[in-house]
Amino acid sequence: MHDLVHGGGTIIDGTGAPARSADVGIRGGRIAEIGSIARSGAAHRYVDVSGAVVCPGFIDLHSHADYTVFAAPDAVTQAAQGVTTLVTGNCGFSPFPVLPEHAEELRSHGGFLDDGLTWEWSTAGEYAAAVDRLPLGVNIVPQVGHSSLRIAVLGLDDRRPDDRELARMRGLARVAFADGVAGLSSGLIYAPASYAAPGELAAVAAEAARFGRVYSTHIRDEGDHLDRGIDEAIEVGRRTGVRVEVSHLKAVGPANWGRIGAAMEQIAAARRDGVDVRADQYPYAAGSTTLTTRLPGWSMEGGVPELLRRLADPGVCDRIVAELEADGIWSFLPPRIVVADTPEGPFRRFVGQDLATIAAAIGEPPAGAMLEVLRRQRGIVSIIMHGMAEDDVRLALADPAVAVASDGWVLHCPGEGMPHPRSFGTFVRVLGRYVRDEGLLDLRTAVAKMTSLPASRLGWTDRGVLRPGAVADVACFDPERVFDLSTFDEPWQLAEGVVHTLLRGQFVWKDGAPTGVAAGQVVRTGHVGS
Repeated sequence: MHDLVHGGGTIIDGTGAPARSADVGIRGGRIAEIGSIARSGAAHRYVDVSGAVVCPGFIDLHSHADYTVFAAPDAVTQAAQGVTTLVTGNCGFSPFPVLPEHAEELRSHGGFLDDGLTWEWSTAGEYAAAVDRLPLGVNIVPQVGHSSLRIAVLGLDDRRPDDRELARMRGLARVAFADGVAGLSSGLIYAPASYAAPGELAAVAAEAARFGRVYSTHIRDEGDHLDRGIDEAIEVGRRTGVRVEVSHLKAVGPANWGRIGAAMEQIAAARRDGVDVRADQYPYAAGSTTLTTRLPGWSMEGGVPELLRRLADPGVCDRIVAELEADGIWSFLPPRIVVADTPEGPFRRFVGQDLATIAAAIGEPPAGAMLEVLRRQRGIVSIIMHGMAEDDVRLALADPAVAVASDGWVLHCPGEGMPHPRSFGTFVRVLGRYVRDEGLLDLRTAVAKMTSLPASRLGWTDRGVLRPGAVADVACFDPERVFDLSTFDEPWQLAEGVVHTLLRGQFVWKDGAPTGVAAGQVVRTGHVGS
């Protein structure tokens, strides 16, 4: 007898196969049967889902929830979207490994993401154990960040590791992979990863390849040198054999709008040449990061504490301003950079305002205003940057080979600040706006981009699909009602139209509301079905 049957729904199994009407039987946390199942006597519980789509739970390949899950372990912002699994440790940021000699540097490096981390661990395994003790409403899949490995060995220095130091980085990576992390990530626009040479990246990625893990990379340049950034990622895959995932594919800056088609062909050509490389993308024309990414790389050597010392020197500030004003892309950025959040401080009143407006309010030129905001807010300022073109977003989204991923995190709702709406609406935005309302892609393709495609990048075979034997992580949504309410002006709104979200056959979201059931877990690679 089944534990649960979802009856009368439209099955989209995640593989890209056509939709069909069928019932789904669940037993022992796994899919037991898909077909015609008797309404009475065949299950302990029968749930009528007529008119709704039943599909695998959505797998978010790119999340930073490892830094916020201690504050919002129920992950209601994700359950409301049908998201069942979050891959974390992206852009080179992971809260491990923690070595005593560089622990403070690691904490400051991810300070703009940190929401209540306890820092009670040293290794990936200890971090995973701490997260597993939380009342999780979502699955967490950690990766190890290249920046975190580098900080553990070199701190925040702008230099290349010697042979012994590189061997130590590789050894720490092996420990993390043995602890079950799903991959290695890099964030090459962020110091100290921006100081790394391609050979260093390949050496560490070779360890990921050895363990059969993925290499996810926020490439070195998403603007004027987009092609070079992609080439560097491809070359790591070519040299090591590692699976490469180009994170949140985009072309930043008006001068680069229209280049996404060429970037996608560059990636496709590498696949044809035998390199296992793909990309993911969020369905918005704006990103979100830390304001320090707008600074010259040299100014971030030593991290935020050293930056603040530099910002106290008028001569150094003049040098930074001169470099920013000489940058060909700087002229368009101030009106497009919005302060999303910052700790309590004199400039918190500017949350939700762009740099051009802030500059006018304080009587400074935009570059000088940015430095003043960073100085007065102790270097911790999150931003939203409206830097992409909607046509580019649509072109990438229409490609079946580009996965959907949020680049967001779990949040308590409602909350403070002006976070990017992608944390609240990425997956339903695709289903509602781009599938139902605009017909940019069909429903079965969209679901595959959120389920089996990301699962395949992780090397998984029993998640991301609806078939007998697969883990019963399931989403059920009304295709006529699914909609993202969260906007840049009013972000604190949950998605609509997802009826049920299940983890291992247990409802974490039922009849459009959270259940409070803590059915999530840390999924360790090598124990995918645990």
